[in-house]
Amino acid sequence: MKTPVPSLRTLCCLVLAFIASEDAFPATLLFLSTISLFPVSRCSTQPALNVRRTEQATRCLLQLMRNCLVCRCDTFVAVIEYYVHTEAVQAALAKYKERKMPMPSKRRSVLVHSSVETYTPPDTSSASEDEGSLRRQGRITSTPFQSHSNVEPWLNRVIQGSSTSSSASSTSSHPGGKPAAASSTATATAAATVLADLMAHIQLDNHSAPPDVTTGLMEHLHHERPQVASVRGVPRGYNSSILETGDGVPVNSRVSSKIQQLLNTLKRPKRPPLKEFFVDDFEELLEVQQPDPNQPKPEGNQMNVLKGEPVGVVTNWPPSLLAALQRWGTTQPKAPCLTALDTTGKAVYTLTYGKLWSRSLKLAYTLLNKLTSRNEPLLKPGDRVALVFPNSDPVMFMVAFYGCLLAELIPVPIEVPLTRKDAGSQQIGFLLGSCGVTLALTTDACQKGLPKAQTGEVVTFKGWPRLIWFVIDGKHLAKPTKDWHPQLRDASAEIAYIEYKTSKEGSTVGITISHASMLAHCHALTQACGYSEAETLTNVLDFKRDAGLWHGVLTSRGLRPEVICPCASSSEALTVAIRRPPELGGPPPGKAVLSMNCLSYGVIRVDTEEKLSVLTVQDVGQIMPGAKVCVVKVDGTPYLCKADEVGEICVNSGTTGMAYFGLLGITKNVFEVCLFPVQSTGVPVSDQPFTRTGLLGFMGPDCLVFVVGKLDGLITVSGRRHNADDVVATALAVEPMKFVYRGRIAVFSVTVLHDDRIVLVAEQRPDASEEDSFQWMSRVLQAIDSIHQVGVYCLALVPANTLPKAPLGGIHISETKQRFLEGALHPCNVLMCPHTCVSNLPKPRQKQPDVGPASMIVGNLVAGKRIAQASGRDVTQLEDNDQARKFLYLADVLQWRAQTTPDHPLFLLLNSKGTVASTASCMQLHKRAERVAVALIEKGRLNAGDHVALVYPPGVDLIATFYGCLYAGCIPITVRPPHPQNLATTLPTVKMIVEVSKSACILTTQVIMKLLKSKEAAAAVDIKTWPTILDTDDMPKKKLANIFRPTSPDMLAYLDFSVSTTGILAGVKMSHAATSALCRSIKLQCELYPSRQIAICLDPYCGLGFALWCLCSVYSGHQSILVPPLELESNVSLWLSAVSQYKVRVTFCSYSVMEMCTKGLGTQTDMLRVINLSCVRTCMVVAEERPRIALTQSFSKLFKDLGLSARAVSTTFGCRVNVAICLQGTAGPDPTTVYVDMRALRHDRVRLVERGSPHSLPLMESGKILPGVKVIIAHTETKGPLGDSHLGEIWVSSPHNATGYYTVYGEEALHADHFTARLSFGDTQTIWARTGYLGFLRRTELTDASGERHDALYVVGSLDETLELRGMRYHPIDIETSVIRAHKSIAECAVFTWTNLLVVVVELEGSEQEALDLVALVTNVVLEEHYLIVGVVVIVDPGVIPINSRGEKQRMHLRDGFLADQLDPIYVAYNM
Repeated sequence: MKTPVPSLRTLCCLVLAFIASEDAFPATLLFLSTISLFPVSRCSTQPALNVRRTEQATRCLLQLMRNCLVCRCDTFVAVIEYYVHTEAVQAALAKYKERKMPMPSKRRSVLVHSSVETYTPPDTSSASEDEGSLRRQGRITSTPFQSHSNVEPWLNRVIQGSSTSSSASSTSSHPGGKPAAASSTATATAAATVLADLMAHIQLDNHSAPPDVTTGLMEHLHHERPQVASVRGVPRGYNSSILETGDGVPVNSRVSSKIQQLLNTLKRPKRPPLKEFFVDDFEELLEVQQPDPNQPKPEGNQMNVLKGEPVGVVTNWPPSLLAALQRWGTTQPKAPCLTALDTTGKAVYTLTYGKLWSRSLKLAYTLLNKLTSRNEPLLKPGDRVALVFPNSDPVMFMVAFYGCLLAELIPVPIEVPLTRKDAGSQQIGFLLGSCGVTLALTTDACQKGLPKAQTGEVVTFKGWPRLIWFVIDGKHLAKPTKDWHPQLRDASAEIAYIEYKTSKEGSTVGITISHASMLAHCHALTQACGYSEAETLTNVLDFKRDAGLWHGVLTSRGLRPEVICPCASSSEALTVAIRRPPELGGPPPGKAVLSMNCLSYGVIRVDTEEKLSVLTVQDVGQIMPGAKVCVVKVDGTPYLCKADEVGEICVNSGTTGMAYFGLLGITKNVFEVCLFPVQSTGVPVSDQPFTRTGLLGFMGPDCLVFVVGKLDGLITVSGRRHNADDVVATALAVEPMKFVYRGRIAVFSVTVLHDDRIVLVAEQRPDASEEDSFQWMSRVLQAIDSIHQVGVYCLALVPANTLPKAPLGGIHISETKQRFLEGALHPCNVLMCPHTCVSNLPKPRQKQPDVGPASMIVGNLVAGKRIAQASGRDVTQLEDNDQARKFLYLADVLQWRAQTTPDHPLFLLLNSKGTVASTASCMQLHKRAERVAVALIEKGRLNAGDHVALVYPPGVDLIATFYGCLYAGCIPITVRPPHPQNLATTLPTVKMIVEVSKSACILTTQVIMKLLKSKEAAAAVDIKTWPTILDTDDMPKKKLANIFRPTSPDMLAYLDFSVSTTGILAGVKMSHAATSALCRSIKLQCELYPSRQIAICLDPYCGLGFALWCLCSVYSGHQSILVPPLELESNVSLWLSAVSQYKVRVTFCSYSVMEMCTKGLGTQTDMLRVINLSCVRTCMVVAEERPRIALTQSFSKLFKDLGLSARAVSTTFGCRVNVAICLQGTAGPDPTTVYVDMRALRHDRVRLVERGSPHSLPLMESGKILPGVKVIIAHTETKGPLGDSHLGEIWVSSPHNATGYYTVYGEEALHADHFTARLSFGDTQTIWARTGYLGFLRRTELTDASGERHDALYVVGSLDETLELRGMRYHPIDIETSVIRAHKSIAECAVFTWTNLLVVVVELEGSEQEALDLVALVTNVVLEEHYLIVGVVVIVDPGVIPINSRGEKQRMHLRDGFLADQLDPIYVAYNM
């Protein structure tokens, strides 16, 4: 790591010092093109340079020194580096216990790279961040310092005098260089022993071990809930022949073996027992990192403010820099001022002081007098002007700079923009706009190279103000008139120029430098460097920023060691310290070997170079003349540090900057906040303002300043501070040249879960293999863990030449970080390590011991609250019981309607074109049912009670055969037909339902019958075991002799089979009494009469969809307009068109239909003006899940312009034990929405919060409770009643509850607990059915039709789907919602657990190069919002996550497919 160089971005440092020199002969400045030479600063603004170019430039500079051009070049100002021993890293890795980490799985198409030839490799030898930092520090003989009065005695032992030559360096960091071999086995053994000791201390003292994710988690708590009809459905797209073993793991699974590898890597020592676990309050507190009692603490005395030597009094000192320029330009016009050189060392142009003076005069005159706008001068004194010059043209820049000063304009030097979207360009534009810049000065060549618009003018760059571009080449300048002379004022506090600075977060500010500061700075530098006449300064830096300084890269090429003069500077304080030349008699240089572990705590401790984790740091010289320097604490009140404590260096001097332009707030914090650095007693140590430098360091003897880092490069992890450059150096010590480009690596931190997390990004060589790169990444993690005792959160490798570049080369850190956070980095390799890094997760919840029944229940109160119990309207008071008895059997109802209203239309089926495909009146349906019954009895030879599978597409045939089965006394089971193009996955489900239901016959169409017996079907199932198959296409018109009449209403009417979201195929039994009660409740709630029409766009095979499609029209007599959801795939507007055409008041749909309309018609609302939805009174979404508020709201907003009322859309709720518990209907109050704390839900509690509160989750009421239905909320474990607004399991008591599960083996014990549950205390007589869903009841302020206060039921989620992690209960939908929001390319998401690891599957709707971007984003968002660590991230194509007909995710099917390696993922990341 290098110390920042002096902030002299506009030649105000040594350049101006030379010009302002009081000697008789002016100085000469040699400029080497910065394109071909080393930069100095290690921040993100230096170029990454090619080794060949660097060596070429080196030869050029050495040749210059031999030539007569160099009058005197025995003093260099340089920047010193810190050294991280390469040997230390290698020793750490050699001793590190090898852990086999699972390689990520990547689809082949993602691995494809362009050939090596098509890449332009980045420059590989930038000294910006790494070149010197990996060199082995030479053995340097030392002479001790004399003790300083202000410094503790221990510091004298730490800091040893040394020469600063690094010529003893024996390890090259250039390509081809090999580290020196260990001198002996004994040395290696000693190093290994040291590392073993270090690692032992690391494990015990410095790390809170990560949680063991493989043990100790709670078992699933709902063991009393049976696994119903446990036959797994087969999801689409999966091979049904690959089945899992008894323990749920596929036999030959690559995935499961990799997850096992992952678990092995995570088996670390368990975290020490926590002092206290989750306290039952509503706030989850992150675990606070307890300070290590053994951590080092500063022990020295409090330091004092140190002063530099006094500034010398000079009689001939010019009153201003412009006066100095006038003096040299008129008295020595032919003296060379500046010589520009090319990469070969050849002089390109020499600017004399006379030419500089005359050209600057011409430019000043032209700017003030020749540039007009509407007959008024364009510029006035004090206006800001942008200087846009390439690094290869210092001559024109110097003319422009002094021309602006002579015209009393304020120059703002910036880099040349290359494209419209340069990294950081938008922030530069913001600075120009805030400075009010309207004019940009440049050269003709540069102006031609800028990007142009079609008009030929320079484009307006993103975020920039509109600029006028003015070329300052000689032909464009006017000669001043004889009577025009510039005003050469004395140096004052007015702004001279503005220098830009970019923070680590990417924001750009302008720092104002006054004329007085410039002059004082030059005076101090002239005195500190001992300049005399005819000096020659060789500048190889960016002349717009940090000009005039050189560092010690060339010390091994014959330069005298003592001429290397390091310095330290910052943009705010300019030069802070500089080492004096030897002839000025300064103290000898110093060196300190410091413990990196102690430095991370801000404490200075001496160590030996043999240790692995030490930092060798050299001083950066003495305090500047006339300056005062102190070191204050980084955080909080600026108290003075102790002598052995690292803090921020602050300067009080007349040479510092003045302010941040236009930013008064942060100006006070930086330029004036240190007005009174105070002692611990509170007494101010100075009455003058100090300026923060942004440099971290400490003071040594003889006013020597030591800098150990920059505030901008600081990463604070768990209270310990690490320097980004040190981490870079460690990473590059791990065989970097084979896999990544040296100098193309970035380290920054991102805040995740209230702590900084280290991210390392590097450009990967195109010829590096996938496995080699991954192993390198693993070794880097181990090295950083060993050397720095800190974990890396994310390590990413990106293709060559893809990271954003800083203006002078190198990596643009803030832009890289922004791309990482936005998911726009496009890495080719990613390794996430959240398990090792994140140690501040909330404390795991400890479940309380079993709670017994309450000791007392008073009335309807539990624990002081009303019992959470509600019911729909009482059906006995709503209609005549005789009518209810008449409608007890649906077969009787159909006969009655066929006799009384034979021609009344019941059903109307639409096709994809919107035309009527078929209809059925009461009589037509009755006769078709009779023919089906005859066929069953005569052809099928079936008896009453036999089971019949109905395999039909959605239509009237399905309805007719259902009633035909009732007429014949058979038990119908509706089954979705197999998909002809996907038999392998859909046919096995049909076969399972037929077998599990013990169907004696299959009724279907001729087309489907042929399909069931085809060769393609034989490849998927055993077609020889099908029961009797009858087609009903051509049935003879025969009349049924006797229609079957059940002997009891409790007899079985039909079986309802469906696959649950947990992958369980479950069939429930519906009696005749339950069937008629269901129809009656729906009729009353929706006010269905024979004169009404309703539109249904649902699948007719199970649940409420089946009841609405097949049962309700016959019972209530209304006409049902049937819209098969499959038809919407070819005509997405079919459903809404039908609703509009038939002016339907009540309509039903599923979430999948609503989503199809929202996505498919979202951009076509203008074309749908013919559709009018103002007739819709109620649009109900049929679901067995928590209402999807986002979808229903977007649907309402989207079709609001078509007349759809916002109040019309609502949801229903049903489940296996009762298919219709809640349904909004046409009367009653609108559905209410509440906001609950998502963190409280994890602890099975409900906490109501305001909308927009942190962690708030909106929950919408699931419709009104149906007539005749009673609901109570019961504790999931004690089975006792809960109070109002308490979360528990929803229990339901209703006449239309299903009577039980129908299973393969008919075990009665399997369903007894679900359908005949009783409360453990309170009302223990009522029989309830357990829904398996968590929810709560809340009494609202609204009133229902009876005038009573309305009780709202809120469904939270299915118990079977919840994830038990860290002792808390998570609902998958909450995690999935967060993940979908993380990136625009995530189309869908599903989560599940396996071996206690959280697996997140995301569908990528975009380019495959975005796949790896999602890994970090998914991990981040789940950590931030849910306090969970993701174990595996799987990126798949759209449509891979299986969805059932109701639009619900089949997560267990997805899990089975993942474990059986059937997903064909784009990428699988295993987080460490």
